Amino acid sequence: MYPTEIVAPMKAELTGEGFKELLTPEEVDQALKQSGTTLLMINSVCGCSAGTARPGVILAVQNASKKPDQLTTSFAGYDTDAVKQARTYLMPYPPSSPSIALLKDGQVVHMIERHMIEGRSAQAIAANLMQAFEQYC
Repeated sequence: MYPTEIVAPMKAELTGEGFKELLTPEEVDQALKQSGTTLLMINSVCGCSAGTARPGVILAVQNASKKPDQLTTSFAGYDTDAVKQARTYLMPYPPSSPSIALLKDGQVVHMIERHMIEGRSAQAIAANLMQAFEQYC
């Protein structure tokens, strides 16, 4: 598990923008089983990918005309049990962190895996998400 002093600022980047932390398997179940749309960001310490994923997801939420009903996040390598539970909702996608999923009525309708984040700008990630929001939210 990563030290809190490393993880805390990365968590705050999202929670400061209205993302609700999912810290337990029960919180994951409660959030992801809800009807409507839920954006789930599996946060990560990976500088190259998470360093553009967090700003990208924030840009998308700030600039989209249509937005998910819920914004949620859990931190890989820190919120271990919660992330493990969240990944059960993301099947058949393999574990990936960071990753960003849009769920509608508890089902994944759009997924951005780590390999789709690597090497892409925050603006490109935001554009991808805003298209998904337009379609599903």
